[in-house]
Amino acid sequence: MRHLTTLLEITSEDVRDILDLAAQLKTGLAAGKRPSLCQNRVLVQVFEKPSLRTRCSFEAAMNQLGGSSLFLTSKEAGFDGRETKEDIAKVLGGYADVITLRTFSQKLIETFREHAGCPVINALSDDYHPCQALADILTLEEAAGSSEGKTITYIGDGNNVAKSLAVACGHVGASFRIASPRGFELPADFVQKLNGMFPSLSVEQFYDAPTAAVGSDVIYTDVWASMGQETEKDTRAKIFADFQVTSKLLDKAGPDVLFMHCLPARRGLEVDDTVMEDPRSIVFPQAENRMHLAKGLFVWLLEIKEFGTCESVTIGNG
Repeated sequence: MRHLTTLLEITSEDVRDILDLAAQLKTGLAAGKRPSLCQNRVLVQVFEKPSLRTRCSFEAAMNQLGGSSLFLTSKEAGFDGRETKEDIAKVLGGYADVITLRTFSQKLIETFREHAGCPVINALSDDYHPCQALADILTLEEAAGSSEGKTITYIGDGNNVAKSLAVACGHVGASFRIASPRGFELPADFVQKLNGMFPSLSVEQFYDAPTAAVGSDVIYTDVWASMGQETEKDTRAKIFADFQVTSKLLDKAGPDVLFMHCLPARRGLEVDDTVMEDPRSIVFPQAENRMHLAKGLFVWLLEIKEFGTCESVTIGNG
C-alpha cells in the first residue's frame, strides 16, 4: 500500500510518476476533461491546523475526479483524548479510501499509516510538507521547462517547507541553497540523512541573503513564524529582518529568476509587498497547482489503472 508521509520514503521514480500524472490531468482539465478516476472514492481529512489551500485543494481535486470528501477538526475526530489515536485511525480507515492529516506531530501521521489500512497523506506536519514541495516542482517545471539543474534558493527558517523542498530537489536533480540567520539552519541530522540519500545533491547554507541569491533560478520564502510559533512572532521579526525578499534581492539573482512562496504571505515581513505582484512572481499558479498535484497524488496512491475516457493519462511504472 502506498502512502505519502515524507518525500524521504518514496523514490525519485515515484516523484516523477506523481508529477507527470498531475501535469497530464491539469492539461486535460484545461481541455474540458474531468475524468471520474476516483468515482465512489471517499477522502477523509482531519486537521489540527486551519488551512485555505490545503483543505480546498484536496477537496476540489477529489470532487473533480468524481469522488467525495469529509472534513473533521481534530476535536471532532477525538484527538482530545476521547479514544486512542490507533482506534481513530482504524475507524476512519474503514470509511475512507484516502486520509489526509494536517497536524503538528509527524508521529501522528506515522500512527495513521500503521493502523488506518488505507493510503495516508501528510498534508503538513511540523517536520515535513511533502505535497507543497511536489506542487512547487510542478510549478517550476511549467514555468521553466525543467527542474533538473536549476538552483532553488530558500530564504528563511529551515522549517518543514524548507526540508521538503530540499528533498524534492534531490529527487529531480536541482540544487538547493538556504539563507537563514544562525541558529535557524536546516537541522544537522536532516542534512546528514539528505546527503546519505542523495550523494550528488548540492546543499549550501548561507547566512547572507544577497550572496545566496546570486545565480539562483528560484527565490523562495515562507513565513518567519509558523503555526504554533505565534508567541515568537515579534522576536523572529527582528532576527529575520535582513532576510526579507525584495525586488532588489530578486535583481541579484538575474533577469530570469522566479519568485515562489507557499503562502499565506505576511506582506511587509518575509516578502516585500511589491514582490508578490512582480512579473517574476509565480505564487498564485503555485497555489493552484496544489489542486492539480493532489489529483496526480490520488491516482498514484490508489494505483488507478483504468482511465476511462481520459486516454492521455498513464501511470508510468507504478
